[in-house]
Amino acid sequence: MSNPERLSKVLSQRGICSRREADRFITNGWILVNGEKAELGQKVLPEDHIEIRREAKKELKQQYTILLNKPVGYVSHLPEKNYKEALELLTPDRLSNLGPKHDANPQRLKGLAVAGRLDIESQGLIIFTQNGRVAKQLIGENTEVEKEYLVRVQGKLSKEELSLLNHGLSLDEKPLKPAKVEWLNEDQLRFVLKEGKKRQIRRMCELVGLKVTGLKRVRIGRVKLGKLKEGEWRFLGEDEGF
Repeated sequence: MSNPERLSKVLSQRGICSRREADRFITNGWILVNGEKAELGQKVLPEDHIEIRREAKKELKQQYTILLNKPVGYVSHLPEKNYKEALELLTPDRLSNLGPKHDANPQRLKGLAVAGRLDIESQGLIIFTQNGRVAKQLIGENTEVEKEYLVRVQGKLSKEELSLLNHGLSLDEKPLKPAKVEWLNEDQLRFVLKEGKKRQIRRMCELVGLKVTGLKRVRIGRVKLGKLKEGEWRFLGEDEGF
């Protein structure tokens, strides 16, 4: 016999919404279990029928995800003294240039959280989202979403050390997941990771005697940076997904 689990956890596991969103929807009376309004903290069994009311579905549909090409010199989150936060680049005045679907309502930019950071010395694709499901998909503990980086380095690298970059290194006393690392030219490496520890690529390179001189993220999952210019941003399209 299956053990009952919290309703909010079940909704999150099914990819419907985040746990925080689930609790809010339950509080608002927008979730039904076996035809009755759910209660906060309620537990359910696999055979229970869970219904999402249209109010919750509408709110989930109106949540936005934004792609930004972050320049060097901006921090992704929690700005340090004398540094600007990347969120400052998401100015409402650009909304009017994004097509008829997106009006110039600044409320569209409320409640955005960064999902996948880049340090101040790095540039490229970062994601801001209002959608808890997207955030969990990108930065959850068990994420399988690939992140691709172009990394300029100084130093020499043996075949054995290149093999270590692909698999065999540890950070913070924990083994890293297997990566894909290859040379693109004499001073540039391509990294593909499925995790994102703090300054991970820079620290990995240090362990094999390389110094990173430039780092750019060009892809997250199936979404590429593409032709998005430095400092510019756009909404994730309805036909796009990570």
